[in-house]
Amino acid sequence: MLTKLIPPPVVLLIGIALVYALSKAWPAATLDGSWLTWLAGVLFVGGGALMLAAVISLWQAHTTINPIHPERTRHLVTSGIYRFSRNPIYLGDALLLAGVVCWFSHPAGLVVVGAFVWFIDRFQIRGEERALAQRFGAGYSAYRARTRRWI
Repeated sequence: MLTKLIPPPVVLLIGIALVYALSKAWPAATLDGSWLTWLAGVLFVGGGALMLAAVISLWQAHTTINPIHPERTRHLVTSGIYRFSRNPIYLGDALLLAGVVCWFSHPAGLVVVGAFVWFIDRFQIRGEERALAQRFGAGYSAYRARTRRWI
C-alpha cells in the first residue's frame, strides 16, 4: 500500500501545497469574488465537522484512527457519521482541499481535488476495505452494501 509510505494527512498537505503552487504559478486564472471566501469557510467547517464526528465515533468504539494500520481495527463502526459514509475522514479531507481551492480562488485547483480523491480511493481506501473485509467478513459486506464509499 503506497500510503504506508505517504500517509493520507501527508497526501492532503501535498494537495494543499499544489493548490498554492498553482495559484502562484498561474495568477491570471485566479477568479474574483468574495463569495469564494465564504464558500471556503463553509467547506472548511463542513470538512472539519465530518472529520471530528468520525474521530469521535472511532474513539467511542475504542478502535484505531490510524489509516496506516487498518488491520489494527478492533470494532466495525457503522453508527454516527459512518451511517452515511464509509470514509468520512477522507471526505472531510476532500472538502478541506476544496476549501483551499476556493480560498485561493483558483479553479485549476479542482484538478488537485480530483487527483486527491483518486489517489486516496486507489491507494488507501481499497487496502482498508480488504483489511476490514478480512477482519469482519459478512458484517463488513453488509455494511458495504448499505453505505456508500464516499457519500
